[in-house]
Amino acid sequence: MQRKITEEALEKQIQETEESKRQCNTIYDKMHDVEEQKLTVEHRITEMQTVLKEQEEKLAESKYHLQVLQADKEKLQQERDDAVSEAQDLRRKNKQRISMPGEELNTEFCSYELEQATRGFDEELKIGEGGFGSVYKGTLRNTTVAIKLLHPYSMQRQSEFDQEFLPKGSLEDRLACLNNTPPLTWQVRTKIIYEMCSALTFLHSNKPHPIVHGDLKPANILLDGNFVSKLGDFGICRLLIQSNTAAAATTRLYRTITPKGTFAYMDPEFLTTGELTPRSDMYSLGIIILRLLTGKPPQKIAEVVEDAIESGELHSILDPTAGSWPFVQANQLAHLGLRCAEMSRRGRPDLAGDMWMVVEPLMKAASLTAGRPSFVARPDDAPPPSYFVCPIFQVAKNA
Repeated sequence: MQRKITEEALEKQIQETEESKRQCNTIYDKMHDVEEQKLTVEHRITEMQTVLKEQEEKLAESKYHLQVLQADKEKLQQERDDAVSEAQDLRRKNKQRISMPGEELNTEFCSYELEQATRGFDEELKIGEGGFGSVYKGTLRNTTVAIKLLHPYSMQRQSEFDQEFLPKGSLEDRLACLNNTPPLTWQVRTKIIYEMCSALTFLHSNKPHPIVHGDLKPANILLDGNFVSKLGDFGICRLLIQSNTAAAATTRLYRTITPKGTFAYMDPEFLTTGELTPRSDMYSLGIIILRLLTGKPPQKIAEVVEDAIESGELHSILDPTAGSWPFVQANQLAHLGLRCAEMSRRGRPDLAGDMWMVVEPLMKAASLTAGRPSFVARPDDAPPPSYFVCPIFQVAKNA
């Protein structure tokens, strides 16, 4: 009996021991699972901390760039405000100059001064010769000038004219890279187009009679030491008068039976009708724009550009020496040049409106790309500075 009790107690103890072992194993398994979960959570926490650190670094970098952009914006705004203020001062001065009755816009020198300046028109000082006379380099009142001595048979009065001497020569010379001079960049070419629009706006809006240059071409666009372009050689320019015909009662023109100029740049309607109008200068400007764009000679240049646009090959005819001309801007100028070079005057853009809607933004973009922000006043608000035009209002003569 006692043995049976002992065996039952032992059996019960064995069962309890087995149950304890099972419970221990269960607890161990749970602890193992918990440990694995802990490692997983710690790994995720490490990953999140790494991502958080990267985001903080990106945020700090973004804040820095934002501060730089804000500083640049404030600087550009200040430069814009300064430029606007300068333009307003210039506009006010121009209005004062225009409103002053009897003010002489030209300077007169006696023949003795002109002879002294050129050492008696010494051949060694001759720097050019045209259809109306010879051009000499000289010095007048501490200023280096170019003095034009007209031929005796010139249709103009027997006079000597002088203008500022421009060391960079003509646009024609620069397009040809004469004397191994470096080619003009696309930014400078855009600026020249802008400045020629300013000069023509000034001439065409002259009061009481508009002025047409009549011989606009690269050889008559001169560049100073800073590549600022100036319009010269007004040998065949004309003051326009009101047309007497009923059909053109509002048109100002000059009529001749012997059109003069440079054939490749001459308005086709001027050649056929003898009527010279402001839009005759627009045709010439169009050919110049296409030349600046492509670097090609003027003959049939409009056809070449038009064919390239139609075939989607405009990029292939852009002048590579000008640098990487942004295609969007080049495309705009190509279309503008073709509009200006339309055979019919009616198809050409209006200088004071359509032209400036294209040229002014291009000028600003080119200035910013060149690292020299430029904010310019619209020329229809005020005439451009007189230094855009030479020598018609800065002419020195000895009649």
